[in-house]
Amino acid sequence: MRAIVFDSQVRYDDSYPDPQPKDDECLVRVRRAGVCATDLQITHGYMNFRGVMGHEMSGEVVSGSRLRRGKRVVADINCVCRKCDMCLSGLSTHCRDRTVLGIDGRDGCFADLVALPERNLHELPDSITDEEAVFVEPLAAAYQVIKQCPIEPRMNVAVVGSGRLGLLVAQVLATTGCRLVVVGRNPRTLLFCEKKGIMSRPADELVPRADCDAVVECTGAPEGLDLALQLVRPRGTIILKSTYATDAVLNLAPAVVGEVNILGSRCGVFADAIQALARKQVDVGSMVSRTFPLDRGVEAMAAAADPQNIKVLLRITPSGTP
Repeated sequence: MRAIVFDSQVRYDDSYPDPQPKDDECLVRVRRAGVCATDLQITHGYMNFRGVMGHEMSGEVVSGSRLRRGKRVVADINCVCRKCDMCLSGLSTHCRDRTVLGIDGRDGCFADLVALPERNLHELPDSITDEEAVFVEPLAAAYQVIKQCPIEPRMNVAVVGSGRLGLLVAQVLATTGCRLVVVGRNPRTLLFCEKKGIMSRPADELVPRADCDAVVECTGAPEGLDLALQLVRPRGTIILKSTYATDAVLNLAPAVVGEVNILGSRCGVFADAIQALARKQVDVGSMVSRTFPLDRGVEAMAAAADPQNIKVLLRITPSGTP
């Protein structure tokens, strides 16, 4: 099959071995895939991953017992054992023996085909397009923020970082009625917020006042936490979404002095995101800047790193099909 592979460099491989599903797995033909900031971090050494890249996808079932052939699906990225203490206590996303699609120990979805446990697949309603479905995984992660830290209308909330995830988090937070501001460095993404009626501020023009009840840090850079600590009020909460490829030197003294709560936040519940997309509560279509065929996946990765683009997708059609 065709695939975009990382093995010290990103490359296109037109003869990568087809996945061989296990007894409890489905074979899925990928239709669309999204390039995420995590994919870019992998090229810098994050998780020491080697193999087929990609974890945001929509596709159709090729084989499997529970779901009929041709059913459109999205895939939960955490493939878990269901036996360890984490799984048995209801924390399966923290399974001690998990593999993670395109991130840790499992080939991803920048390919014609991917093998995944049947229990990881979620059927899509007809009202969600293939392109919109690519956003289910990151949108679920955005909804996880308000599950971990309930947000009320009276609260002052900031999102630090106006990249792909930051824009999704901002749209989710906007549904709560809170007093929201998005802080970023990219004029294009800040304009996206303003068009959605979400207040935004350039980071270099901001005067932090330490008055936010909650701050969601989505910059993907260590400096984002520094700014979040300047924005949050004493005994407020910072929700961390960023992961880094390299070790970072962080000054956590302000967190101690301000008695700030810091929450790590990762994956969310797919049903929340699917429902929101089906009801058109979150706009993801206008976030798509460019779409590339799979054989131009290396170019797509470069485009995703360009701040002029918000979201870059891969269109994966059967080999030989335009």
